[in-house]
Amino acid sequence: MLVWLLNHLSIDCAAALEKITFRASAAAVVSFVLAVVLGGRIIGWLGGRFREPIKSDSPDIRRLHRNKQTTPTMGGLFVVAGLVAGTLVLGDLHNAYLQTALLVTVGLAAVGACDDVAKLRRPGNGISARTKLLAQLAVACVAAVMIHQQHAATDDGLLLHLPLLETPLALGWMFIPLAVIVIVGASNAVNLADGLDGLAGGCLIFAVGAMTVTAYASGHAELAEYLNLPRIPGAGEITVLAGGMIGAMLGFLWFNCHPAQVFLGDTGSLPLGGLLGLIAVITRQELLLLVVGGVFVAEAASVILQVGYYKWCGRRIFRCAPLHHHFQLLGWPENRIVVRFWIASAVCAILGIAGLKLNVRDNSQPTTPVSTAAVEELKVES
Repeated sequence: MLVWLLNHLSIDCAAALEKITFRASAAAVVSFVLAVVLGGRIIGWLGGRFREPIKSDSPDIRRLHRNKQTTPTMGGLFVVAGLVAGTLVLGDLHNAYLQTALLVTVGLAAVGACDDVAKLRRPGNGISARTKLLAQLAVACVAAVMIHQQHAATDDGLLLHLPLLETPLALGWMFIPLAVIVIVGASNAVNLADGLDGLAGGCLIFAVGAMTVTAYASGHAELAEYLNLPRIPGAGEITVLAGGMIGAMLGFLWFNCHPAQVFLGDTGSLPLGGLLGLIAVITRQELLLLVVGGVFVAEAASVILQVGYYKWCGRRIFRCAPLHHHFQLLGWPENRIVVRFWIASAVCAILGIAGLKLNVRDNSQPTTPVSTAAVEELKVES
């Protein structure tokens, strides 16, 4: 919206205000302020209607969390509202990647809201796992097809770069199932990590921050060339979305720090996780996501290993899964678990960004000169 307005202004500062870096920073501020302002009002409204039910299969976890049953859930409502508002105001709504991201945000938030409401109104654990997964797959499939249409027009859009292989794999239509797996997998991994006050939100900030660097670099002609990253024209606009995500999550942590005044719920965890996966798909950094999202990978892997090993041997690897519950049953205080997981997430983000430097080409090797058109495009995107 702001981009459209500035295009119709003739003042000198209009060009500066169109810069992606400025708009991403402004989106973070707008989303944070809206999340804080809306949060206080929405929490009061949720408090009388949507209180978190403790339905863990573990009696020990139910005992540890019994004091949280009066805490309202579905705090993702004001997180998503702040994120979407910041993106609408400061993003270039003509950008196809941004349109796809907004679709994923609204679609997965709707799935999460249905699941949260079902948990509160029914004795079970929300909508059935099959229904929930099918709804997530439907949203991810639409997003994957939209991204495929854009990536098919670029040289690097449908290539998968693998470590130790100089020649990338040409995915073709296989890009779509890969994108669906990444989006749905990231969505559910973040959902599994949302079990302690501030855990998912804090870890997401570090992971999204790292992926923001790759989004900006992928849409930047010279940075993509220097870091030897896939060049994805238009991907830089996702930086504005990522800024909105960080701002909205900071606003959520304002209320979610221990002891939490509100929980994220599936309404927030599903779309935020899906967006994290979407950024990786757009920038062709699915493998990097495994590093920067290491905490979420560990949380999801702990559940898979626990269920698989129990069905195979009848025994458990962890005292309880996801992984953060295992440490709870070891006697760790909740704050200690959360802060240490934040530290682990920060380390993963640092390792991921540091890994980008491994792709840098030797200055002694000839590089492809940047065309005049690319330079003009660079001026606009920066």
